[in-house]
Amino acid sequence: MSRIGKKPLEVPAGVKVSVGGGKVELQGPKGKDTLKVHPKIKVTWAESEKSITVGPADGVNPSDADALAQWGTTRALIRNMVEGVTKGYEKTMQVVGTGWTASLAGKNLKLSVGFANPILMPVPEGLTVVVEKQVGELTPIKVSGVSRQLVGQFSSAMRSKRKPEPYNGKGIKYAEEVIKRKQGKQFGA
Repeated sequence: MSRIGKKPLEVPAGVKVSVGGGKVELQGPKGKDTLKVHPKIKVTWAESEKSITVGPADGVNPSDADALAQWGTTRALIRNMVEGVTKGYEKTMQVVGTGWTASLAGKNLKLSVGFANPILMPVPEGLTVVVEKQVGELTPIKVSGVSRQLVGQFSSAMRSKRKPEPYNGKGIKYAEEVIKRKQGKQFGA
Protein backbone atom coordinates (compact mmCIF):
# COMPACT_ATOMS: atom_id res chain seq x y z
CA MET A 1 0.00 0.00 0.00
CA SER A 2 1.06 3.54 -0.60
CA ARG A 3 1.56 5.31 2.75
CA ILE A 4 0.94 8.75 1.26
CA GLY A 5 -1.75 7.67 -1.18
CA LYS A 6 -4.06 6.01 1.35
CA LYS A 7 -4.49 9.16 3.47
CA PRO A 8 -7.75 11.01 2.72
CA LEU A 9 -7.27 14.54 1.44
CA GLU A 10 -9.25 17.28 3.22
CA VAL A 11 -10.82 19.85 0.90
CA PRO A 12 -11.47 23.30 2.43
CA ALA A 13 -14.81 25.05 2.14
CA GLY A 14 -15.23 27.14 -1.00
CA VAL A 15 -13.57 24.61 -3.32
CA LYS A 16 -15.78 22.87 -5.88
CA VAL A 17 -14.68 19.34 -6.81
CA SER A 18 -15.78 17.27 -9.79
CA VAL A 19 -14.44 13.78 -10.43
CA GLY A 20 -15.27 11.75 -13.52
CA GLY A 21 -14.18 10.75 -17.00
CA GLY A 22 -10.59 10.16 -15.89
CA LYS A 23 -10.24 13.76 -14.69
CA VAL A 24 -10.25 15.65 -11.40
CA GLU A 25 -11.33 19.29 -11.61
CA LEU A 26 -11.01 21.77 -8.75
CA GLN A 27 -12.33 25.31 -8.69
CA GLY A 28 -11.58 27.73 -5.86
CA PRO A 29 -11.12 31.40 -5.05
CA LYS A 30 -7.81 31.66 -6.97
CA GLY A 31 -8.91 29.82 -10.11
CA LYS A 32 -9.49 26.45 -11.73
CA ASP A 33 -7.15 23.45 -12.23
CA THR A 34 -7.58 20.05 -13.91
CA LEU A 35 -5.66 16.77 -13.58
CA LYS A 36 -5.88 13.78 -15.91
CA VAL A 37 -5.86 10.62 -13.76
CA HIS A 38 -3.85 7.50 -14.67
CA PRO A 39 -6.09 4.57 -15.75
CA LYS A 40 -4.81 2.35 -12.88
CA ILE A 41 -5.95 4.91 -10.28
CA LYS A 42 -9.44 5.63 -8.94
CA VAL A 43 -10.29 8.97 -7.31
CA THR A 44 -13.43 9.28 -5.20
CA TRP A 45 -15.01 12.45 -3.79
CA ALA A 46 -17.02 12.17 -0.56
CA GLU A 47 -19.08 15.35 -0.46
CA SER A 48 -20.46 14.69 3.04
CA GLU A 49 -16.94 14.37 4.52
CA LYS A 50 -15.36 17.02 2.23
CA SER A 51 -12.51 14.63 1.41
CA ILE A 52 -10.91 13.04 -1.64
CA THR A 53 -9.56 9.49 -1.50
CA VAL A 54 -7.20 7.96 -4.00
CA GLY A 55 -6.67 4.22 -4.56
CA PRO A 56 -6.00 1.58 -7.16
CA ALA A 57 -8.76 1.18 -9.76
CA ASP A 58 -11.08 -1.80 -9.63
CA GLY A 59 -9.37 -4.95 -10.93
CA VAL A 60 -5.85 -3.57 -10.43
CA ASN A 61 -3.53 -5.45 -8.07
CA PRO A 62 -2.64 -3.07 -5.17
CA SER A 63 0.92 -4.43 -5.15
CA ASP A 64 1.47 -3.56 -8.84
CA ALA A 65 4.59 -1.34 -8.89
CA ASP A 66 3.18 1.09 -11.47
CA ALA A 67 -0.12 1.40 -9.59
CA LEU A 68 1.75 2.06 -6.31
CA ALA A 69 3.87 4.79 -7.88
CA GLN A 70 0.88 6.48 -9.53
CA TRP A 71 -1.19 6.19 -6.33
CA GLY A 72 1.06 8.39 -4.20
CA THR A 73 1.90 10.72 -7.07
CA THR A 74 -1.77 11.32 -7.90
CA ARG A 75 -2.59 12.16 -4.28
CA ALA A 76 0.36 14.58 -4.09
CA LEU A 77 -0.70 16.27 -7.35
CA ILE A 78 -4.28 16.67 -6.08
CA ARG A 79 -2.94 18.13 -2.80
CA ASN A 80 -0.93 20.65 -4.83
CA MET A 81 -4.07 21.50 -6.82
CA VAL A 82 -6.06 22.11 -3.61
CA GLU A 83 -3.35 24.45 -2.33
CA GLY A 84 -3.14 26.16 -5.73
CA VAL A 85 -6.84 26.96 -6.02
CA THR A 86 -7.02 28.19 -2.40
CA LYS A 87 -3.70 30.03 -1.85
CA GLY A 88 -1.95 29.99 -5.23
CA TYR A 89 1.75 29.62 -5.97
CA GLU A 90 4.34 32.36 -6.47
CA LYS A 91 8.01 32.50 -7.37
CA THR A 92 10.14 35.63 -7.31
CA MET A 93 12.89 35.89 -9.90
CA GLN A 94 15.63 38.50 -10.16
CA VAL A 95 17.40 39.87 -13.24
CA VAL A 96 20.85 40.97 -11.99
CA GLY A 97 23.20 43.04 -14.14
CA THR A 98 23.94 46.62 -15.07
CA GLY A 99 21.62 47.65 -17.89
CA TRP A 100 19.83 44.29 -17.84
CA THR A 101 16.07 44.71 -17.63
CA ALA A 102 12.76 42.94 -17.93
CA SER A 103 9.40 44.34 -19.01
CA LEU A 104 6.00 43.19 -20.17
CA ALA A 105 5.17 43.67 -23.87
CA GLY A 106 1.55 42.62 -24.30
CA LYS A 107 1.32 38.94 -23.38
CA ASN A 108 5.09 38.49 -23.60
CA LEU A 109 7.89 38.93 -21.09
CA LYS A 110 10.72 40.91 -22.70
CA LEU A 111 14.19 40.17 -21.28
CA SER A 112 17.16 42.38 -22.17
CA VAL A 113 20.03 40.41 -20.69
CA GLY A 114 23.17 41.27 -22.64
CA PHE A 115 22.36 39.72 -26.01
CA ALA A 116 22.12 41.68 -29.26
CA ASN A 117 18.32 41.24 -29.35
CA PRO A 118 15.84 41.07 -26.48
CA ILE A 119 14.34 37.67 -25.62
CA LEU A 120 10.53 37.45 -25.85
CA MET A 121 8.90 34.78 -23.70
CA PRO A 122 5.14 34.26 -24.16
CA VAL A 123 3.39 34.12 -20.78
CA PRO A 124 1.29 30.91 -20.59
CA GLU A 125 -2.46 31.05 -19.97
CA GLY A 126 -3.18 30.90 -16.25
CA LEU A 127 0.00 32.69 -15.13
CA THR A 128 0.39 36.24 -13.90
CA VAL A 129 3.77 37.90 -14.38
CA VAL A 130 4.51 41.21 -12.66
CA VAL A 131 7.75 43.11 -13.29
CA GLU A 132 8.50 45.35 -10.34
CA LYS A 133 10.50 48.58 -10.31
CA GLN A 134 14.23 48.16 -10.88
CA VAL A 135 16.38 48.71 -7.78
CA GLY A 136 20.01 49.40 -8.74
CA GLU A 137 21.07 46.58 -11.02
CA LEU A 138 18.32 44.23 -9.77
CA THR A 139 14.91 43.78 -11.45
CA PRO A 140 12.43 41.62 -9.46
CA ILE A 141 9.84 39.58 -11.37
CA LYS A 142 6.92 37.82 -9.64
CA VAL A 143 5.45 34.76 -11.36
CA SER A 144 2.18 33.55 -9.82
CA GLY A 145 -0.59 31.15 -10.72
CA VAL A 146 -2.79 28.24 -9.67
CA SER A 147 -0.64 25.43 -11.10
CA ARG A 148 2.56 24.65 -9.21
CA GLN A 149 4.01 22.92 -12.27
CA LEU A 150 3.29 25.85 -14.59
CA VAL A 151 4.78 28.44 -12.20
CA GLY A 152 7.93 26.34 -11.69
CA GLN A 153 8.30 25.49 -15.38
CA PHE A 154 8.01 29.12 -16.54
CA SER A 155 10.45 30.28 -13.84
CA SER A 156 12.93 27.59 -14.83
CA ALA A 157 12.61 28.48 -18.53
CA MET A 158 13.21 32.14 -17.68
CA ARG A 159 16.33 31.25 -15.66
CA SER A 160 17.66 29.08 -18.50
CA LYS A 161 17.76 32.10 -20.85
CA ARG A 162 20.72 33.54 -18.91
CA LYS A 163 21.90 31.48 -15.93
CA PRO A 164 23.76 33.39 -13.19
CA GLU A 165 27.51 33.29 -13.56
CA PRO A 166 29.85 32.87 -10.56
CA TYR A 167 32.31 35.73 -11.18
CA ASN A 168 30.11 38.85 -11.31
CA GLY A 169 26.81 37.26 -10.23
CA LYS A 170 25.01 38.53 -13.36
CA GLY A 171 22.08 36.58 -14.75
CA ILE A 172 18.52 35.52 -14.00
CA LYS A 173 18.12 33.79 -10.66
CA TYR A 174 15.55 32.80 -8.06
CA ALA A 175 15.24 35.37 -5.25
CA GLU A 176 16.22 32.84 -2.58
CA GLU A 177 19.05 31.34 -4.65
CA VAL A 178 22.59 31.92 -3.40
CA ILE A 179 25.23 32.14 -6.13
CA LYS A 180 28.54 30.67 -5.08
CA ARG A 181 31.00 33.37 -6.09
CA LYS A 182 34.51 32.75 -7.44
CA GLN A 183 37.42 35.09 -6.92
CA GLY A 184 38.67 35.29 -10.49
CA LYS A 185 42.19 35.88 -11.75
CA GLN A 186 44.60 38.18 -9.95
CA PHE A 187 47.15 40.16 -11.90
CA GLY A 188 50.49 41.40 -10.65
CA ALA A 189 52.68 39.99 -8.00
